[in-house]
Order: sequence, then C-alpha cells, then structure tokens
Amino acid sequence: MQPDKNQNLSSNFHRLAWSNLFAQSAEQIALAAAPLVAVLALGATASQVGWLQFTLTLPFLLVAIPAGLLADRMRRQKLMACAETVRAVSLAGLVMLLVFGQLTLQSLAVLGLIGVCGTVVFTVAAPALVPSIVPSALFGRANARLELAGTSAFVAGPAIGGALVGWTGASIAFGLATCLSIWATVLLGGVSEPTRKPVTGRHPFREIYEGAAFVFRNEFLAPVFATQFIFNAAFFVLMAIFVPYAVQDLELSASETGVVLSFLGVGMISGAFIAPKVLASIRFGRVISIGPICGFTASLLMVATIWTPSFWIAALSFYLFGIGPTLWVISTNTLRQAITPDALLGRVSAINVMARGARPIGAGIAALIADLFRIEACLIVAAVGFGAQAAIIVLSSTAALARQPTKTV
Repeated sequence: MQPDKNQNLSSNFHRLAWSNLFAQSAEQIALAAAPLVAVLALGATASQVGWLQFTLTLPFLLVAIPAGLLADRMRRQKLMACAETVRAVSLAGLVMLLVFGQLTLQSLAVLGLIGVCGTVVFTVAAPALVPSIVPSALFGRANARLELAGTSAFVAGPAIGGALVGWTGASIAFGLATCLSIWATVLLGGVSEPTRKPVTGRHPFREIYEGAAFVFRNEFLAPVFATQFIFNAAFFVLMAIFVPYAVQDLELSASETGVVLSFLGVGMISGAFIAPKVLASIRFGRVISIGPICGFTASLLMVATIWTPSFWIAALSFYLFGIGPTLWVISTNTLRQAITPDALLGRVSAINVMARGARPIGAGIAALIADLFRIEACLIVAAVGFGAQAAIIVLSSTAALARQPTKTV
C-alpha cells in the first residue's frame, strides 16, 4: 500500500516523534558518559569497564519479553511514560551522587541498569504504539521519522556526552540527559491512544508462546528475525576488533579512526532521509533486501582493506553499514506493524529487540578468533556471517513481497 501524498502525520504522532528524539538523546548521552565517568572519575580498569558495558546491555535480553507482555496488556502510551520516568529518576540519582561525591562503580552500574530497563521498555512499546495512531498507509513514513530521530541521537549523543564530561564534568552530562528524559515523559503525556480491550485471565507463558509462535511460524517474519540475529552477531565481530585493526593494520591515527566510525552515523541519517521515497518507488520486498545486501557489500569492502589498506574504503564500508540497515529497520518495522494483530504487537516487538542479544555473542567470537588467529581473520568471519544473512533474506518469501502487506487476522 502506497501512502497518499496528501495525507499528513497527525499532531498526535508528532508528539510521539519528539518524545522519541528526546528519549533517544538522553539514552545516548548517558551511555557515552557512563564509561568515561567509570574511567576518569572512578579509576575503573578495562575489565571493570567491560563488565559495566555488559551490565548496561543485559536488560535487552532480560527485560524485552516482560516489556512485550506489558505492552499488550496495558496502554502503551502509559507504559512508555512510566518507563521514561524510571529512566529520568535513575539519571537524577546519578546526578545527586556525583554532586555529593558519593558515586561508586557499583552505584553507577545499578542506576545505569535501571535506566536501561526503561530504555528497553520504551524501545519495545514505541513500534507497537504506532499502528494505533497512524494509518497503515503511512507506517513507512512514520517509522522513517522515528528512525531519523534515533539515528540523529546516535550520532550526536555520544559526542555531546563525551564533550560535556570532558569540559564541564559528568554531573552536567547526566543532568542534561535527565532533563531530556523528563521532557520526553511530558510529551508522552499528550499522546492520545485509542482504548483497547483489557487482557485478563491469561497465563504469561502462554502469551509469550503466542508471540514467539507468531514470529517463528510466519513466512515473512521468521527470516527477518534470523537475518537480523546473524547481522548483529557479524557486525559485532567486526566492531569488537575494528579500532585495533584500524590503528595497527590500516595505520590510522586516533582521529582518523573516529572519522571512519562517524561514517556509520552519516549513513544512518542518509538512510532515514531517503526511506520514504525508497519505500514509495521500489517493491517492498526489495527495500527489505537492501539492508542485508548493503551489509554484505560493506563487509567485502572491509575485507579488501587487508590487501589495500585505505581510509576511504573503510569509510565507505561504514557508510554502507549505516544506510542499508537503517532502511532495513524502517521497512521491517513497517512489515511487523502491517501484519501483526494489534493484541500481539508488543510481544512481537519484544522478540525483535531480543535479536540484539547476538551482539555480545559476536564480540565473544571476535575475541576468540583474534586470540587464536590474526585479527584479519575476524574480518573474513564477519563477511561470511554477512553473506549468510543476505542469502537468508534474498531467498525468502519476504524479499518477494510486491507491496506492504495487510493483516490477515
């Protein structure tokens, strides 16, 4: 279904979009500030920072499914507002501990963990809320707007967080994140969501099974999940070793390495900008295929730097890693929203978020391979993974979709 050019997204959605921008910005600033505070203010070792990062990613595995259950049992707007309030409180707690000089590595980890729990709930509920306030013909446009906010925060947030920690201190960085989170909560309070029939008398495990069964038995969603799981693992095989590879093998300086990595963000923003036009002009299944194909192409370019070390080849690789997968996120979110019954949207969204659990797996694979072989072997293994995920989606029924499908139930 192609969107009507004369249709506009409602003010209701715009409040959600702005709330998403502020929430994502708060998340990225806090995530960038946390390891810097751990090292600069608390003297954390590399191992301790690694455990801190592990702690801050754990909720994506542990909280996603419960968040999906809640998103299908209660008003999603209310759930998101509660989640954002939790994050704001955890950030405010960090500010208070910093101001009074009482912050420890343990309290940073605990309050950070609580804040990320709010992030996960927000991330699960937002895509499930969109179909309630946006016509199906505008799903792609709405998802592009939300993804543009997320990518903008992804690009700017770490730079802002790092600069504030370095220039003014950690309390200002966490204070800004707190203010952004509070403003996101206020905006969510103005989002009007249609009333849904309350769910009662259902066993949680039965509901989890229903969500998982819908995804893994669906001819379109099952290959999407497999593709994104492998993509996440392969991408973190690459990301885990890129910095030492760039410095040691590509002979890039620290600043040049940072610039190369910034092309990922540039690609993400480009993908979010062009997504509405791409969705309107290319077969729906082909749009979904663009991301995995771009990922595979990017990985081959990175492998080529083994024999042809080049700043520009590496930069182009990261640009493709940004633009293609952003189109993937927008198009696959649209697919889920289009075919998933409203009562299952939260749980289906939660399973999608859980695919991020492949990231620590990829990082572990990279550590093992780098220890046993040369670092270049990680690039080759990552390329094999990217080839596999591209093959899965290109050969699936999903890639054959001519247009955005509609719900069958």
